Amino acid sequence: MGCSKWRAAFNFGHLKVQSKLSVFFTMIILFTYLFYCLNGFCDSLPRPVFDRQSSYQSKMILKDGEDASTQEHNASQVSFVRGQLSDLSNGDASANISIANTFGSKKFPQAIIIGVKKGGTRALLEFLRIHPDVRAVGAEPHFFDRFYDKGLAWYRNLMPRTLEGQITMEKTPSYFITKEAPRRVFSMSRHTKLIVVVRDPVTRAVSDYTQTLTKSPGLPSFQNLAFRNTTTGLIDTSWSAVRIGIYAKHLENWLHFFPLSSFLFVSGERLVTDPAGEMGRVQDFLGLKRVVTDKHFYFNQTKGFPCLKKPEGSSRPRCLGKSKGRPHPQIPSEVLLRLRDFYRPFNLKFYQMTGQDFGWD
Repeated sequence: MGCSKWRAAFNFGHLKVQSKLSVFFTMIILFTYLFYCLNGFCDSLPRPVFDRQSSYQSKMILKDGEDASTQEHNASQVSFVRGQLSDLSNGDASANISIANTFGSKKFPQAIIIGVKKGGTRALLEFLRIHPDVRAVGAEPHFFDRFYDKGLAWYRNLMPRTLEGQITMEKTPSYFITKEAPRRVFSMSRHTKLIVVVRDPVTRAVSDYTQTLTKSPGLPSFQNLAFRNTTTGLIDTSWSAVRIGIYAKHLENWLHFFPLSSFLFVSGERLVTDPAGEMGRVQDFLGLKRVVTDKHFYFNQTKGFPCLKKPEGSSRPRCLGKSKGRPHPQIPSEVLLRLRDFYRPFNLKFYQMTGQDFGWD
């Protein structure tokens, strides 16, 4: 009997100790949880997907509501984008504007090279891609001029993945002359930085014609396309090679939606003669450290423009393809003079609008 009583007392005491230990550890867990919550760590805990979707959509609606109230003429476009962003949330487990994984995120471009054709946009993009904080689409997406109906999800999916602190970019030179493009870009983001590479419009027109001629050898002569009537010298502004060079007209369309501070105008001529200097301006505009400098360039006498020096681990330097630096056909000097007279007032207006003298006259 004595042993039984002793065993029962021992078991009872053991249970009490276990009970006290359980309470003790529970209290430690509770106090630890409260400590983390008071320090804001609870907010970083994962929430259900539908919760994050609701929060995201609410924020976007509030933001777009502000846009609509201050930009009434863009109300329909903003509504369209709101719907697109809502679709993105419904179809994306991250419910965010970017698709995240361990290798970065796909985001809408914070900067776009919007123009101009045959101005030097490909060179600028290739120079920028040296920078470790720039990630850019190689091919021209043509979203805001040709494929807008495919939607924002399609456009964002074209973008490369970026890490924190990197900039997403794309270039499509035809955006600058597309009437609908400014409104569409604005509807995506009013904070988009816009880069326009411009070049002497007469030289640019000849370069444009040269490119077309290689694809269509039976093309009429430059002067037959540039003039409605060669006798009177009336310029045919319906020809795209001429129309693109009326920079002031196209810029007016963009300034209805974006302030001048959203633009950087890069000289196509200086991109050839002083690539490091122009790249310094571009990097400053994008808020990047000046990584791309004169040590990256050398002038290729054969091609007539700068190339990138040989990267480490590569057997040869990087130059633009055969389609760049083509020899231009001989154009009668009187034709070029008439075209230069035509562009002069538009050039002067463009200098006034941008505050930059590009020295084309």
